Amino acid sequence: MPARVKPVVRWSIGHAIPRSAVRIAARRGDLQARLIDDSDRMPTAALNDLFNEIRGRGRLHKAKFAYLTANHGVVKELLTSNDFRGGVGAGDDSLLNRLFRWSAADYLHPASPPSLLVTEPPDHTRYRKLVTRVFTVRAVENLRRRTEQIAQELLDAIDPAQPVDLAETYCSLLPVTVIAEILGVPPEQRHHVLELGAAAAPSLDVGLSWRQFRTVDAALEAFDRWLGEHLDQLKANPGDNLLSQLVAAREDGVGLNDLELKATAGLVLAAGFETTVNLLGNGVALLHNNPGELAALRQDPALWPNAVDEVLRIDPPVLLTGRTAVRDTQVAGTRVPNGAIVVGILAAANRDPDLFDDPVRFDVSRPNAREHVSFSAGRHYCLGAALARMEGEVGLRALFDRYPNLQLKAGARRRGTRILRGYERLPAVLG
Repeated sequence: MPARVKPVVRWSIGHAIPRSAVRIAARRGDLQARLIDDSDRMPTAALNDLFNEIRGRGRLHKAKFAYLTANHGVVKELLTSNDFRGGVGAGDDSLLNRLFRWSAADYLHPASPPSLLVTEPPDHTRYRKLVTRVFTVRAVENLRRRTEQIAQELLDAIDPAQPVDLAETYCSLLPVTVIAEILGVPPEQRHHVLELGAAAAPSLDVGLSWRQFRTVDAALEAFDRWLGEHLDQLKANPGDNLLSQLVAAREDGVGLNDLELKATAGLVLAAGFETTVNLLGNGVALLHNNPGELAALRQDPALWPNAVDEVLRIDPPVLLTGRTAVRDTQVAGTRVPNGAIVVGILAAANRDPDLFDDPVRFDVSRPNAREHVSFSAGRHYCLGAALARMEGEVGLRALFDRYPNLQLKAGARRRGTRILRGYERLPAVLG
């Protein structure tokens, strides 16, 4: 059988068929379909309008393909419930699922087991316990000084007399440099890892074109191959980095096997810079467009940690997340059958007027900014939350302290991803 058949089947089931169904449903006004089909092209105001429309349908809305919630309390309930598992898609024995399993790629995918995103206890508990031993808050805080040095080095390398794309020269390079040092990636390989991560970023989306799918497919395969070689190097020559510690980590004498180690390391590496790139770019845009809030930070720098949480609240790096019911259950008083998908719209929950006063206003002194759900909740709460907060604080503060008069210029462009939400281009004059 030709080698190309399996990718074609995988693309057809995972993207071509869903894309056609979504576009038909979107034309008919289905709210979930509109969100899936248009979120990468929607300006913030249009997204807010769609969130409000979904919220107006009740705490849990039954759309064509899944249940939707824009309610903060219901999203928290969903993310912490044992009646749901991570990820979307039924595990039944239908023809489509059997075809999809037959056509599965040989490389790891962030939305396939044993990824932490979609595994559940007891495996998830074991993986997370081992990673948490390495990725402690203390370990992250020990990285603060080095992160500050990296930020200054990157800013030193920028010519302030010339126009600059902050997404390319700063927002992407800071987190990839930090996570690369944490995971022992040699300096000469970091740009390659950044390119692979950017190419693979749409892997969480549904409805990719054949060209997009092939690009993502090739990037995931190349990343899988590179990661295996990198882990082999660390096993043979462990260094003073957290990934070497993870390779050696044991709980009751048991560590991660090769597949589990690769899946966990790959997720930590990719998530360690892909989402933080978005946090930094979104933060730059928000602070630039709200000069009064930037002035408040200059007057009271102690507000910087809270400002980062407000950035995460109002423009989160991840738009939404999905869960699949593992039994008949109830959510917000509505019966949800076994196998049904419920989508928690994180960005909408973060703007829930029942919890946040004037929810669309960017307010660096907002007292409950930290109650956002941008890092998820429950057993799938983001392992890198402390690292992301620290990098966001250090990166944004260093940039605006160095260049208080920076001006963003025309040409800013959002990334073409739907679930991951950030900037691909952020042209600026630093002044």
